[in-house]
Amino acid sequence: MQETVLPAASAPYATFLYVLIPLLPFLGFLLNGLLNKRLSGTLAGAIGSLAVLGSFLISGYLFLNFQYQYTVKLFDWISVGSMQIPFSYQIDQLSLIMLLLVTGVGFLIHVYSIGYMHHDENVGKFFSFLNLFVFSMLVLVLGSNFVILFIGWEGVGLCSYLLIGFWNKNTSYNNAAKKAFIINRVGDLGFLLGIFLIYLTFDSVQYAEVFQKASTLQIGTFTVTAITLLLFVGAMGKSAQLPLYTWLPDAMAGPTPVSALIHAATMVTAGIYMILRANVLFTLAPHTLEVIAIIGAATALFAATIGLAQNDIKKVLAYSTVSQLGYMFLALGVMGYSTSLFHVLTHAFFKALMFLGAGSVIHAMSNEQDMRRMGGLRKALPITFITFLIGCLAIAGIPPFSGFFSKDEILLHAYEHSKVLYAVGLFTAFLTAFYMFRLLFLTFFGEFRGTEEQKHHLHESPASMTLPLVVLAILAAVGGFMNAPFFLGEDKAYLANYLAPLFTYSQRLNPAAFSVHADHATELMLIGLSVGAGVLGIILAYVQYVSRGVRPVEEGESRGFLETLIYHKYYIDELYNALFVRPTMWLSKGLHRYVENGVIDPIVNGFGRVTMGGGRLLRYVQTGSVETYLILMVVGIVLILALNSGKL
Repeated sequence: MQETVLPAASAPYATFLYVLIPLLPFLGFLLNGLLNKRLSGTLAGAIGSLAVLGSFLISGYLFLNFQYQYTVKLFDWISVGSMQIPFSYQIDQLSLIMLLLVTGVGFLIHVYSIGYMHHDENVGKFFSFLNLFVFSMLVLVLGSNFVILFIGWEGVGLCSYLLIGFWNKNTSYNNAAKKAFIINRVGDLGFLLGIFLIYLTFDSVQYAEVFQKASTLQIGTFTVTAITLLLFVGAMGKSAQLPLYTWLPDAMAGPTPVSALIHAATMVTAGIYMILRANVLFTLAPHTLEVIAIIGAATALFAATIGLAQNDIKKVLAYSTVSQLGYMFLALGVMGYSTSLFHVLTHAFFKALMFLGAGSVIHAMSNEQDMRRMGGLRKALPITFITFLIGCLAIAGIPPFSGFFSKDEILLHAYEHSKVLYAVGLFTAFLTAFYMFRLLFLTFFGEFRGTEEQKHHLHESPASMTLPLVVLAILAAVGGFMNAPFFLGEDKAYLANYLAPLFTYSQRLNPAAFSVHADHATELMLIGLSVGAGVLGIILAYVQYVSRGVRPVEEGESRGFLETLIYHKYYIDELYNALFVRPTMWLSKGLHRYVENGVIDPIVNGFGRVTMGGGRLLRYVQTGSVETYLILMVVGIVLILALNSGKL
């Protein structure tokens, strides 16, 4: 896969456009940040939204006019001895798809935020942080080497911290922000070590050079396996996989548009993007791919079971995201690279839709998030209900909605790789349909269970919030056709064909993994099983929560052992607190008390006391008498002469 490297001067027009894509959100960040208190909420929202819209329009223009892969070198950046790391952009099919995703979905979330955050006292700061989030993600996907990717990687981590803890007067929200930041630092350490090892192995961090050199290695090389495992540790943190997933459900502390942006278009997709970008390295490491597939399948199933018993509408969606990310990693692990990106795109549509729909519900319910206090909202919120229903059908894998196509491609690849992984994926699909329609039925069906004051204030959201819902609902309904129908032949799969050049080296190394071996009868059987699992989940949820009118158990009431275990999320947070947080705090307190206060402080303070005491003694020498100074000077000269003469 040869690439052309163009100096910025050789393609000034194209370079200017690519620079503008991240620059516009960055300018929006500066304007809203510096003029925070002087701008009205509407104007701040308009600045933030137009900045991202401009990036989306430029990305669309470049996508439509794309001809071949190339790298634009903007300037020499790091130059230390033999290490030469330019600041340059990678222009190819993957970066263009991600640019459209980040800016397109990001723009809709920005527009939605104008209505949702209208009454907040810090609207300008909110849109400033939101623009910075988009800017960081754009740097991540545009960079042509691992160092620039790492800058964007850390940028989205910083922005998640700022936005999760945006309402910083609430201590629990601040704790959630810190939790996200710290857990991601654990993953990022692995990622950074992976980058160091890449440079030591290939003497470069530039994608084109690294991948070209890697393509000459043997499959299963120990060094490449170590590199990919370290990179995957970073992906586990950013994309919330076992065991580094616990930050994502707590990230719901931020405003709902933040949740939508994190889950749909920015942070959690970074790990998927990184593995797709470095697909050559991962193809060379089959053991790493097996680990990725197993962890992805385990995460998908594990998070889906937790979603069965959650009552916070945003927490259900959060565990749904963790589960769907598991699907994406399962696809990566079985070398369904384009399929994984396909699910990233469809998931962005329906997950952004459902988070914004949940925000519309919360807005109507005066900030109530407990589904036990909802019910019967479909009459008061008809647009929200219809669009949310489309999102639920998409994630449940019901044809012809988008999730059906991408999920079934993943299950097909899993089936060809391992029947066990396929069975886990299929059962997870059933659970997904059940808990998502549990959410839908508890929220929009039955009798209203809130207060009379909440009932009196029920109303549909303003147009600035419902219009993005409608657009996302359309994308969630028809977005799957970008890569369908895959069972009619690869020539019909537009997205897979478009992305094919990205996987040239990988296909050369393992051509068998890039073709579907199942016959049409098997494919249709698998489709029938997955659709049947989804329909069964919906029917069971309907019988349980509509026909029988079952309601979740209230706090304090008894639950069965299994329900209690799932409701408390298998006590993983408590386990982490016991194993890591408390010992760290005890160690810190012990070191503070016995080492810092008992050893370091006395030593440092002792030097200070000696210095101060010496100063107090020496000040008596300063008498102010010239005669005394002359006598001391003569005595000093005599002593020096005597020492030099050897008589002393």
